[in-house]
Amino acid sequence: AGAAAEARFISSAKGKGLFATKNIRKGETVFVERPVVSSQFLWNALYNYRACDHCLRALETAEENAQRLLGKSSLVLPHPEQCSIRKDLHQQCPRCQVTYCSAECRQAAWEQYHQVLCLGPSRDDPTHPLNKLQEAWRNMHYPPETSSIMLMARMVATVKQAKDKEWWIKAFSQFCSKTANEEEEIVHKLLGDKFKGQLELLRLLFTEALYDEYLSRWFTPEGFRSLFALVGTNGQGIGTSSLSQWVHACDALDLPMLQREELDAFIDQLYKDIEKESGEFLNCEGSGLYVLQSCCNHSCIPNAETSFPENNFLLHLTALEDIEAGEEICISYLDCCQRERSRHSRNKILRENYLFTCSCPKCLAQADDADVTSDEEEEGEGETDDAELEDEMTDV
Repeated sequence: AGAAAEARFISSAKGKGLFATKNIRKGETVFVERPVVSSQFLWNALYNYRACDHCLRALETAEENAQRLLGKSSLVLPHPEQCSIRKDLHQQCPRCQVTYCSAECRQAAWEQYHQVLCLGPSRDDPTHPLNKLQEAWRNMHYPPETSSIMLMARMVATVKQAKDKEWWIKAFSQFCSKTANEEEEIVHKLLGDKFKGQLELLRLLFTEALYDEYLSRWFTPEGFRSLFALVGTNGQGIGTSSLSQWVHACDALDLPMLQREELDAFIDQLYKDIEKESGEFLNCEGSGLYVLQSCCNHSCIPNAETSFPENNFLLHLTALEDIEAGEEICISYLDCCQRERSRHSRNKILRENYLFTCSCPKCLAQADDADVTSDEEEEGEGETDDAELEDEMTDV
């Protein structure tokens, strides 16, 4: 089947956009995309959110997942057969023991980047250059996480291992790049006030761990900043959860009314209890670079949305409305709450995190609204800033 969408150049100001090549119905999947590279966030992994080291598929059973999030090892989930996790398929790298959901993922990782990044017996050695790099990153970038230095490490490792290095460099160069000033703003946003000193420290550690003559430009101060900004601008958050997979499967069960009500009540209560214990951090989280998805421009009234229904890094773009052939496909970089705010507030978030002012139909229609935020918005103003650098975490 021909692709339902293609990337086209719009203008130097807007860059690329994604356009429908045929009529797409509301609810239809526009495409399913695998990332060029992806990586779990470092704090997320440290806190035992166990995910496949390659595709981010959650590795705990739904019950283990719920027990950990609740801090209660006695919890028993009904309908255990609705859990999709297959522990019998899990495999470890024989050298460094990182875990994969399957032989296929172990092999894919080994062939693409893991030969360079495998720590072997040094996995727990704090003086190993890669461990020093990860530790430095964790100390600069606390949860809620929006990016990972390991995404950049996997980019370098991929090129190092590749037979056709130029092909990969070209693949990475498709992602939207910014001017030096814009790059600086993005890096500043990711690293906070101490960003110049921190960026230089990261660059030195990155060089010690990964330097490659062929990629020497990526290790210069300018090249490293560009790489950093590329990941900061284009990284798409990925969230996976065996518990939410189990919930979706339970929702689809055909049950007598009383049993259905009991199960729904159980699930509602479970989520309330988990929220008390673990807050909003429910998913295995990471980020990836997706060639097509990164071409999607923002709209405050999006006609499509991204999600990860397969409990791994495969991104599904789904139509929220009927989309006609030739029409631009847009997603929202803001979450639902932010989209409901005034044009002024929305654009403040977009300018700070994505360096553009929105001119979607909703923003144009509200162009004459006063440029002040309402009082209740002012109160909420500080809350969302940090987590917005990337597309919001999509529900799985």
